[in-house]
Amino acid sequence: MSKISSTVRKALAAISFLWLGSLAGAGLVFITNVVLARELTPSGYGVFAAALTTITLLVPLAGFGVRGFWLKVFGAEGWGAVRWLTRSFRFVILSTTVTLLSLAVWTAFGPHDETFRWLLFWLLPVLVGYPFIELVSAKLQLEERYNALALWRMMPQLTRLLLVLLVVSGATGEVNLDTIALAYAAVAFVMINAGFAQLRAMAQGHFVLKGHLKPSDTENIFQTTVTSIVRVSDVARQTWPFALTGLFYLVYFQSPVILLKYLTSDQAAGIYNVAVTIMAAVYLLPAAIYQQYLLPKFHRWKNYDRSRFLEVYRAGNGGMLLLGVFASGAMLLLTPWLIPLLFGKAYQEAVSLLAILALCAPVRFLVISIGATFVTQEHMRLKVLYMGMAAVINVLLNILTIPVYGAQGAAVSTLLSEIMLLTLFLLAVRKHVFGSDAWRGWSLRLKTSAGEIK
Repeated sequence: MSKISSTVRKALAAISFLWLGSLAGAGLVFITNVVLARELTPSGYGVFAAALTTITLLVPLAGFGVRGFWLKVFGAEGWGAVRWLTRSFRFVILSTTVTLLSLAVWTAFGPHDETFRWLLFWLLPVLVGYPFIELVSAKLQLEERYNALALWRMMPQLTRLLLVLLVVSGATGEVNLDTIALAYAAVAFVMINAGFAQLRAMAQGHFVLKGHLKPSDTENIFQTTVTSIVRVSDVARQTWPFALTGLFYLVYFQSPVILLKYLTSDQAAGIYNVAVTIMAAVYLLPAAIYQQYLLPKFHRWKNYDRSRFLEVYRAGNGGMLLLGVFASGAMLLLTPWLIPLLFGKAYQEAVSLLAILALCAPVRFLVISIGATFVTQEHMRLKVLYMGMAAVINVLLNILTIPVYGAQGAAVSTLLSEIMLLTLFLLAVRKHVFGSDAWRGWSLRLKTSAGEIK
């Protein structure tokens, strides 16, 4: 019992630190957006948000799901998975280059005004920095260095805020959008340099893989994998589901900002982005629990401890539903006075948007909880299919509703897409993962046999 209590305490401590780190990171992003929204006009803030969202929308294609694949393959193969590292690095270089060139072409020849075009150009390094952030995050997750993981993911948010404050304090008049974009680019270069050092060490075998016995001759394993039969195309076949799930999520969560810019106005995009910023902060708690803490363990439990896998799934669903309802109620109560206080009266319209988007919270929390159980290649394909369907429906609904209802139509489209995705996930987890056990036994309590989360 004492051992169980000790490991539960360690698990809670790790989750708490990850959540606090994510909360701090969200707070930094939130403060950065508050500063930008107050210093810029709604139109100026909207055009910058749309440019940054355009970059963000494509970043999953740069890393192309290698982070998720690493968590899966190391969970299944242990140290044997080092055979994938060399080709993974080459594949990321290829995917990032192709994505960067494609975005550069869109920047040069897309239907933009000059302001938007230059913002996209200055923000291109953000796309390159993303794979470094993600791959180092995967390394730290595999090592279960959760404190370092939280600090690593907080680092770009902190440096962005500091540089934005520096730009704002040094401005003699209206803040220049290009200068803000260059500050974001500078942060990307910092993360590229820091990430390169970490990944080079990993490529040389200097990392620890938790949950698996370390071979007596690690150096020999790394030497033999150089000639192992793993091709770049093999990596692509394994990683595409992880890449597309990230892309599809961003499509139905953030693409309304871009569509509002093109279909209505920069001001509408800016107001909607305020609502998106708040929702993103709320979603950090389930993301910290599942994507940063539990996901590597789910890959391991799926292969070696199915009873623990089921118990944590049930407890997670109960907890996520309760937390989601609480988060929804808190937003409905607090945002009517919080938004004007922080962002200014110019963004008052975001209150009505959050009255709709707040209903997404319990749905999204359950989507994250249930979706985390789709860890096999077959289940990942289903997850990609369902998320792709939700993304397509969301874009179509936005195209139909935004010209008529504006930002309110975008918010309703997002809510309907989330409900559709949750319905598909509930059906899939019952049919393909846990059978009749999938919909019953949800609670806040882990059984004794599953209490040791390690």
